[in-house]
Amino acid sequence: MGRIRPDAVLVQAVIAGALSFAHLHDLAAAAGQDGWKAWAYPISVDLLLVAAWRRLRNDGPSRLAWSWFVIALVASLGANVATAGFLDLRHPPAWLRFGIAGWPALAFLGGTLLAHTRSAVEAADPSPPADVTPAPTPVPDPVAAAEPAVSPHELDAANLPAAEPPSEPPLPAPAPIPAALLAHARKVADEHHARTGDQIDTDTLRARLGVPPQLADSIAAQLT
Repeated sequence: MGRIRPDAVLVQAVIAGALSFAHLHDLAAAAGQDGWKAWAYPISVDLLLVAAWRRLRNDGPSRLAWSWFVIALVASLGANVATAGFLDLRHPPAWLRFGIAGWPALAFLGGTLLAHTRSAVEAADPSPPADVTPAPTPVPDPVAAAEPAVSPHELDAANLPAAEPPSEPPLPAPAPIPAALLAHARKVADEHHARTGDQIDTDTLRARLGVPPQLADSIAAQLT
């Protein structure tokens, strides 16, 4: 069985922790927190300090972890300095009572944020790990392999009726011809027939009237 060798660093840490623990207890008791409440204050301060340091060590430096580490460190150092005679603990000032009374809520907030706030590494990769379970290999069906494969498109094409040729769109109905224009066209046609002895053609009628070709065709159809 090996010999137990004392570690000077560990002994020093135990002594410093005990002194700091006692100073926090004495400061809380002087501020009116008696009984078990005075012992709970040093536990709360030390746990917040350890939680912030663990967050810094595991997740790297962050503003959240450094802020609560400094708050817990100031609370611990402040208790050590306050119990060294710089404050009259028999008549503690109002700001000390206020700070001691508000510490539980502050420590609870810090511990909750340190425990439930995601680190920078977790925020940079929010996706869950991919499932690496291999998919089962399908077993081929010998009956299906013997039959020729028919695609769904071929089945749909076989069931569809024969496509009908597209029907031609109906011709638009001729625009109505104003009566005055039709009367003028009839007069022009009569003059042309009296002068030449022939019926007026569509091109001549369109040129004499100055109308579009479609309207000239409609007028010529009305004159025949």
